[in-house]
Amino acid sequence: MWSAGRPGKCRCPDARLELASGRRGPLRERPERDLARRYLERIGKIGRGVGLDAPDVIELDESRARRAEERKRDEAAALRAALDPKLALFALDEGGKTMSSEAFAAAIGRRRDDGAAGIAFVIGGADGIDPSLLADAQARLAFGAMTWPHQIVRILLAEQLYRAATILAGHPYHRA
Repeated sequence: MWSAGRPGKCRCPDARLELASGRRGPLRERPERDLARRYLERIGKIGRGVGLDAPDVIELDESRARRAEERKRDEAAALRAALDPKLALFALDEGGKTMSSEAFAAAIGRRRDDGAAGIAFVIGGADGIDPSLLADAQARLAFGAMTWPHQIVRILLAEQLYRAATILAGHPYHRA
């Protein structure tokens, strides 16, 4: 195996990536859906050489509970039921840590090199992520201090996962 910072071929089992979200139905807007899909497909192509599978996308319907706390609890239960328990949980949360693209790639590479089954990235619904699910997360990530629409977060995450795969592969897409 090679260390997370060095590009090259990986002789390790493929690490699974999952993107899970609690929100109101699938992405309906064609441009956003298509852009996210394009990045996810690219990960499947370049990721094979560095031990990363193309991400599985899990979309759950937003809870219909009246109160925000109940909705978050319902969504957390649905996410737990849908996610593979062997995967490390990374939660996208406005209170999370910001990372450089290189640090994000290194974190994914370390998990892969350590033999982890993979990583499940969770994007919360409109009310955010339940505190119990955040407590279970091995990492909390943020794309800055601003609040982003769910569709944009999915695109940003898909692009950063693709960028991480290119960094791990030594591909010139990332120019730092």
